[in-house]
Amino acid sequence: MSPAIVLLLIPLLPLLTACALTIAPLRRIVLFSAPLAAVPGLVTALLPEAGAPVVIPWLVIGTHLGVDDTGRIFLLLTALLWLAAGLYAVGYTKNSPQQVRFWIFFLLCMSGNLGLTLALDMISFYVFFTLMNFAAYGLIIHDATPFALRAGRIYLWLVIIGEVLLFAALLLAAWITESMLLSDVAGGLANADAMPLILGLLLVALGIKMGVIPLHFWLPLAHPAAPLPASAVLSGAMIKAGLLGLLRLFPLGTATLPGWSATLIGLGLLMAFFGILMGLLQNQPKTLLAYSSISQIGFPLIAVGLGLAAPQQWHLLAPVVGFYALHHGLSKGALFLGVGMAGQLNTPTLMRYVTFGGLLLPALTLAGAPLTSGALAKTGLKSFLAQSPILDESLLAILLGLAAVGTTLLMGRLLILLWQQAGSSTQAITKSMWSGLSLLFAAVILVGIYPEMLTSSAPGISVKWFDALWPVAGGALLALLGRYSLRNCVTNLRVGDVDVLLEALLRRLGEIAAATKLPPLPQLPRAARWQNLPLLLLLRDTEQQLRQLSVAGVIFILLLLALLLL
Repeated sequence: MSPAIVLLLIPLLPLLTACALTIAPLRRIVLFSAPLAAVPGLVTALLPEAGAPVVIPWLVIGTHLGVDDTGRIFLLLTALLWLAAGLYAVGYTKNSPQQVRFWIFFLLCMSGNLGLTLALDMISFYVFFTLMNFAAYGLIIHDATPFALRAGRIYLWLVIIGEVLLFAALLLAAWITESMLLSDVAGGLANADAMPLILGLLLVALGIKMGVIPLHFWLPLAHPAAPLPASAVLSGAMIKAGLLGLLRLFPLGTATLPGWSATLIGLGLLMAFFGILMGLLQNQPKTLLAYSSISQIGFPLIAVGLGLAAPQQWHLLAPVVGFYALHHGLSKGALFLGVGMAGQLNTPTLMRYVTFGGLLLPALTLAGAPLTSGALAKTGLKSFLAQSPILDESLLAILLGLAAVGTTLLMGRLLILLWQQAGSSTQAITKSMWSGLSLLFAAVILVGIYPEMLTSSAPGISVKWFDALWPVAGGALLALLGRYSLRNCVTNLRVGDVDVLLEALLRRLGEIAAATKLPPLPQLPRAARWQNLPLLLLLRDTEQQLRQLSVAGVIFILLLLALLLL
């Protein structure tokens, strides 16, 4: 089999599986084998000689796919997490009336997420990114509850804005570099006059997917709304797509940008502490984990900022960023799947204690406890703090240590909530659900103890026990002393933060518009030139589809018009 076919099979197999679900006679066997659609990606990631770059000239205008050092670790994370979540979903959706619909969107998301890690040119990157984003909408609104529909509506607003901004950034980058290859963007943007504009567009577009503040507010809504297997991949793998985009498109290793470095480091620190503080105020485990993801993604954002300050160190820092993404994705996916398992164990039996003991492992890993992948990732990051253009190295180290204390508190609250809410679910636990969770538990252990077994990008560093132990011990002590009884002060806290303010603003704008009796939008002008007719029709139809999303629709149209005027 040719290398091109092997690489095409990675995103194509989930697509073909989704198509096969529409054929009723095949549906039963396809539903049983659907998780295996992620296996080609996992095998490719684990074989060092596989995934050599290939060009497929007959696809679009020439598609470039391949697995480089950066893509390999993201492909490993993505394939492993989608496989585990898929195994879990077989049992989770067994008796659901929307089983087929869930799997179609699940497989479409899988295809986009896997393809994104292979994309080496702008067109394929954008196509896979778009497929993943819009298919995720079907997972978020799966239950069709008012909460899920609201979460999906807010998610869709941000996705539309992000897609337009990403398209504009890629178009500008292609024009400046005169190339469609992602590898040419970093070098081409280093001295470009339009670099600040392009980097700003990229930071907003990719920051929406990463949950960068203040673009994060879809995460605490989407995760509780989506089914558990979908939440696991949303938090563990799909938000890493934004990080992968930064690594592919930012001029890392080619230019010294202290201003952008300070911006990303500042945003990363803000996310680290904001996610902890908001997470501690939550009573829903999935919402707490969503804010934890916002906090944890701040650490690789800090690493990217350090890379922009010291391009000569980027070849050493890049593996740390990839390893951090792997460690966080596996641990967070295990915790999300564990939420469902804990909710189904209604009596303090041996299995309940074993399950909670297992959940303690990814919780400690996120906190950075010794002998875990979290300790390796955070120690590797701390070794580059001297490159920061803002704050002193020792102060940054203290702040990261305090963030680890907060993460330990957050994980302690999560386990207490899960123990208190155990038995709240009536769904039966199946063997496939245990298989998916056990696969992630095993991966978390292996990555922590033998990181070289799963990735060659593991940072070759030694962990100082005291540096890794004191934040975890301090956080655990505070959790035990306080017993984390915040229920009385957060019972009335509404899920979300910025979105509540935005919705209040939109309601007020609607009241003002109704009071002022604004005239209807003008119709398509009769004197429009024939060559502009398709564009005008497209804009009119788009506005009509987004009429209920008034602000998002206006932003979408204005961005399109600005893009056409460039």
